[in-house]
Amino acid sequence: MTVPNRPIDMFIEPADDPREKDATSLGDEKATLVEYLRAYRLTLELKCAGLDNEQLARRSVEPSSMSLLGLIRHMAEVERYWFRRVLSAKDAPRRYSAEGVKDGDFDGAVADDGIVGEAWTAWREEVAFAQDVVAREDDMGRVAIDRHGNKVSVREVLVHMVEEYARHCGHADLLRERIDGRVGQ
Repeated sequence: MTVPNRPIDMFIEPADDPREKDATSLGDEKATLVEYLRAYRLTLELKCAGLDNEQLARRSVEPSSMSLLGLIRHMAEVERYWFRRVLSAKDAPRRYSAEGVKDGDFDGAVADDGIVGEAWTAWREEVAFAQDVVAREDDMGRVAIDRHGNKVSVREVLVHMVEEYARHCGHADLLRERIDGRVGQ
């Protein structure tokens, strides 16, 4: 059975899509990048909605350790790196693995209430911090230094974050489809 304007395997009615609420268009460069980033953050959250701990922690296919929970943890780490460490020059150690250790954010993503709750809390804290940093930023060309000593502008960080979320929301589409058959949107 098909609901008007929505195939049965879609997530929500288009009118109820949280990405459409408070959406902006025809803004300047900063407003445009912020809007795309807002929409992709909401997309990641939407892809995880209604799942239990086991479903969130379910791995894709071997040898990958990717899961929706791992993506939440990974994006918390990415937000933390770019907005706390790079743009704000704060001493903010990694949350999920030591420097140089690959995939701690994914490897530690297990179906435990504490781990799942902490992942959501961490992600929301990092998103809120990032939103505050960007809201106070007047110069998209302001330069910061990344961990490799490279110069990077606020503009480049925002574009990178849009790209990072877009890529991982694609992964989230496939992970969610594997869990319960729900696709796209």
